Amino acid sequence: MGVAIRGTLEEPASPKRAARRRGPPAGAAKREGGACPPKPRSAKAGYDAVMSSSHDPDAVPLPASVTWAGGSPLPRLDVAGRHASAQIYLHGAQVAAWQPAHARGPVLWMSAHSLFKPDKAIRGGVPICFPWFGPHREDKTVPSHGFGRLTPWTLCDAGEEPDGTVNLTLQLEDDNASPVWPHYFHADLRLSIGRTLTLALFVDNPDSIAFSYEAALHTYFSVSHIERVSVSGLENTEYQDKVSGSHQRQSSDPIRFNGETDRVYLNTQAQCVIHDPGMNRRITIAKRGSGSTVVWNPWVQKARAMADFGDDEWPGMLCIETANVGEAAVTLRPGDSHTMTVEIGVEAAE
Repeated sequence: MGVAIRGTLEEPASPKRAARRRGPPAGAAKREGGACPPKPRSAKAGYDAVMSSSHDPDAVPLPASVTWAGGSPLPRLDVAGRHASAQIYLHGAQVAAWQPAHARGPVLWMSAHSLFKPDKAIRGGVPICFPWFGPHREDKTVPSHGFGRLTPWTLCDAGEEPDGTVNLTLQLEDDNASPVWPHYFHADLRLSIGRTLTLALFVDNPDSIAFSYEAALHTYFSVSHIERVSVSGLENTEYQDKVSGSHQRQSSDPIRFNGETDRVYLNTQAQCVIHDPGMNRRITIAKRGSGSTVVWNPWVQKARAMADFGDDEWPGMLCIETANVGEAAVTLRPGDSHTMTVEIGVEAAE
């Protein structure tokens, strides 16, 4: 971690490099326990192979608490567990909803204007930004936030623990999936759905050359009103303010909101808490393997500019994103892996 995305991320693929990409190098570390086994390599080339992944609803046995949704515009898993309900789309491996039984309302926010189409990102829930964050540094024509949130992932494991926690694992891998990021990679999103919601993004490098990547779990939280909530945990932390283009330091007070907010908090592993007196609750966001935290609300003008975001929806959402972006980008040598994890909880305010 801590290596800015340069060099290998931006280098175009060459015949020589492509010839080297033949799977795990000799002596590579074994994959972590619980990870799905790598899929057979596709005969299709790169990006087309990733975007055309097929969906087989009978490929993985499901516990009784998990079902495939009927009539959904995109393949979706519905979870009706002992402790929580949830919705997960294969498109982008995106958790679209999670509500524990003890919560009075949804914890995650979803736009009523979201476009549930194969070539569009889902606006809300927890999009996965991978392998770059924001606009690509070199090629502004490729999708912002990478191809991870636009790609159909594959369900490769599902189960329910004795305590009622539902576990799902979704997989994405390919070779040369994008011409601006020409690497063979393997990624798993491991979900634990119960009284808390845990998302763990595991990425490993089965290639014979190193690569760097950025990632963010771009979590949209439902709030009563953005101007009446605060966020603690990032006091005295330096951040990049993307609205003003400046480098600043958070005061010793919690974050409060009175305008467009787009900040990358730097060198932080801190837990954040959303304090929402309007909903009489606190949302906790605890993370591991993450060196940056993104805080975002588009406010009035940016909301109006987005086709998949209602003009009047901005007061009801707040993004607190577990991330490794910019100088916190991850570099993996051949055989290395990295896991970035967030655990989300909700409790009544005292």
